[in-house]
Amino acid sequence: MAGTLLFNALREAIDEEMARDPSVCVMGEDVGVYGGSYKVTKDLYEKYGALRVLDTPIAENSFTGMAVGAAMTGLRPIVEGMNMGFLLLAFNQISNNMGMLRYTSGGNFTIPTVVRGPGGVGRQLGAEHSQRLEAYFHAVPGIKIVACSTPTNAKGLMKAAIRDENPVLFFEHVLLYNLAEDLPKGEYVCALDQADLVQQGDDITIITYSRMRHHCLKATEQLKKEDINADLIDLISLKPFDMKTISRSISKTHRVIIVEECMKTGGIGAELIALITEECFDDLDVKPIRLSSQDIPTPYNGKLENLTIIQPHQIVETARKMIRNEL
Repeated sequence: MAGTLLFNALREAIDEEMARDPSVCVMGEDVGVYGGSYKVTKDLYEKYGALRVLDTPIAENSFTGMAVGAAMTGLRPIVEGMNMGFLLLAFNQISNNMGMLRYTSGGNFTIPTVVRGPGGVGRQLGAEHSQRLEAYFHAVPGIKIVACSTPTNAKGLMKAAIRDENPVLFFEHVLLYNLAEDLPKGEYVCALDQADLVQQGDDITIITYSRMRHHCLKATEQLKKEDINADLIDLISLKPFDMKTISRSISKTHRVIIVEECMKTGGIGAELIALITEECFDDLDVKPIRLSSQDIPTPYNGKLENLTIIQPHQIVETARKMIRNEL
């Protein structure tokens, strides 16, 4: 397979930043000797030793709290959640400690911490391993949230997140780790607060992130055959949203569909549609639409699992109806 796999792009970013800055360290379950559940930290234990690539007990609240303390004393920890659903056990440490200490200390402490790991609906991993926690953490002040979708932005965002002085939640999708592409040569760092305009069109704006970027690309290929050309925006930054890019697109197309794997109720799309209504209302010709996962625990059965999330044909049909003013 040509190109660099996404999990290796993440590994390259962490390796390069650990070599560049001795204060960068990694901690989590099986990140050391085993090399991580999805091999994002493979071989780093041998290269940097047990203190910089620290295998922890199965105690998310404890080692996430330890990361906060490490950051307060000058280190730049990267916390791996073996599955992001497990980090619900560390919600207090992320929200009350990571997010607030810079503010409650009057700026005496910074918390340059990255919390990363896999999430999303996979291949029959069951409800507890198919969580999408981005909306859970979205209301927490003091943190940044990004979601990678390609090997290129995975590497660039990881390097930026490690260097940032604020805590960054870094969402990876379990089904994208084996996605491959050629990476830019030389130093490559992405902005943490900037969306990616994946492709341009004048008829409709489609906004998405993470794995749904690839479902949307399939949909836009079909739409092009029907002479419907879309602006496709990959949010990348879930907090803050890049409203400048979003507003510019909507002012051109006057139509917007939000496609997400997050739950519909209280999801990322819900917050985004509220902002679009507030900031872009006069540019809209039709009501904005969000296509989201169903508000149910993800079934184990493969066919039922697919039915809970948005598929490319649903994006195509919604875009058709919006263009025809049938919604």
